[in-house]
Parts: sequence; structure tokens; C-alpha cells
Amino acid sequence: MHIAIVGAGTAGARIAQAVALNATQVTLHDADESAMRRALDRVSRALDRDVARGTLDRARARRARRVFSLAGTLEGCAGAAIVIEAVSDNLALKRAVFSALDEIVPASTILGTTSHALSITTIAAGTRRPERVIGLHFARQAHQMRLVEVVRGARTSPDVVDRAQTFLRAIGKTPLIVPDMPGQIVNRVAQAYTGEALHLLDDGGLEITTIDRLMEAAGFPLGPFHLIDDLGVEATLTLSRAIFEATYYAAPYRPHPRLERLVEAGRIGGEQASGFYDLPGAVSRAEK
Repeated sequence: MHIAIVGAGTAGARIAQAVALNATQVTLHDADESAMRRALDRVSRALDRDVARGTLDRARARRARRVFSLAGTLEGCAGAAIVIEAVSDNLALKRAVFSALDEIVPASTILGTTSHALSITTIAAGTRRPERVIGLHFARQAHQMRLVEVVRGARTSPDVVDRAQTFLRAIGKTPLIVPDMPGQIVNRVAQAYTGEALHLLDDGGLEITTIDRLMEAAGFPLGPFHLIDDLGVEATLTLSRAIFEATYYAAPYRPHPRLERLVEAGRIGGEQASGFYDLPGAVSRAEK
């Protein structure tokens, strides 16, 4: 199966890696050629690490590299059965991408969006065939985590939902159909998890490291502040704002001032490796 991915940022590269291990052809497109090259290098290094750890067969890693092709224009996506859009979560940008794809790919091609906060129905309304648009919300560690939220818009056809699930199972993922609502399920729950941790700091008496260690000892893969730093403080704040607005400013989703202050201070987390654990007195994960 030929899969195309539009957007060669962190999310696009990780989805491309997950797909390449199981697809027959993967086309990665980005208007920035250097971004595509960086993404390809990121995928190659990740495959090498998995081989070194013994979690990936060397022959399978070689095959994953061979199925890749880079496309400097959207026309390179023309032959794909599924196009997965992984650009920034900006409605105008996503609509522009889908509008352009409308003119390029066949009517049978599924258009998947990775949006984690925008309405799939609203994104699809900007296309001539909204019935083929579907949400495919991969986890941040898309190359490792199995869950993918499959978001059905108001006009997404049942056939597209079925085909999307078949594709996801074929690449080793576990699809979960969820409603078209702000943040879907995973991010809504994550907002409650990180939001309550921020309120605990406000109450005083608890340190960042204490809260994280307690939650990780309770079985959570990451403590709330490690999670925010991993996702990115700025990305967490952006998501929080989007859900807050989309839920008509419901109080539980109000962005926390601590996130605002960290971003203003330049501690944006994510790949910048700064955030809550860049603060005085905090310990890094490596020191735990």
C-alpha cells in the first residue's frame, strides 16, 4: 500500500517511521526540502537505535529505508491510497492542504488529518469530498505507541472509517473510533492529568519532582511534568487554549498561568529540552 505523509516535522517523521515498517511505499512531502532531509535522517537514526537495542530486525530496518521517497511537491502524493496530513494545527493551513490535494489525488484516496484539537467536520468542509476526510490522531511517540484515535466527522463515510481501521491494523496499530470533539479522548484526559498537577503546585507543599515520582510510582508511564516537558510546554499550552475555546471556555480547560509564564520565559519544552525541569532545584529524568 502506498501511503503519503504531508508535513516533515516531528509528528510526520514518527508517523512515517511507523508506516515504513509495514507499507510497500511511503512518500514524505514538505515544502521545505531541508525539513524532509532532517526527517529522513531522524527516521534512519531511530531505526539504527532500534536495531542496536535488539527490538528491530536489521533486514526489516533496511526494507523500511527502501520504501521511502521524498516529494518536493504535493503532486508526489498523487498515487497514494491514503494521504496523512501532519502539518501544524492551524485550520487555514490544513484546509489549504486538503483543497490542493482535492485537485491531485483520485476520489478513492482517503485524506487523514492528525489534528488533535480542530474539528474534523470543519476541516472536511473545505474540500469537495468531505466524506473521505477522517481524523487519524497518532500518539506523539507514533513509532512506538499502538493507539490511534480514529475521528469520524459528520460526513465521513462508513467505508472510509472501515478502510482507515484496516490500514491501521496492517501497520500494527490499534484503532479506536472516537467522536469529533475538541481534544478527542486522550488529550482531554491528559489535560485533566496535567491540569490537576499544576493546581497542586498552586496549593503549595509539593515539589514538581515529588508529584512526578508519586504518579510514576503509581504506574503512570510519565509524571505530569515530565509529560508536559516531553510534549512541549508551548505545545501543551496551545492545545489547552484550543480545547478551552472549542468547549466555549469551559472552566476545567482554562490554560494555566504557569504554562503562560514558562513560554514567555522561553522554556518551551519538547525538543528544546527545557521546561519544568529547566527550573532551579528540579532534577532531570536522567538523574532519577
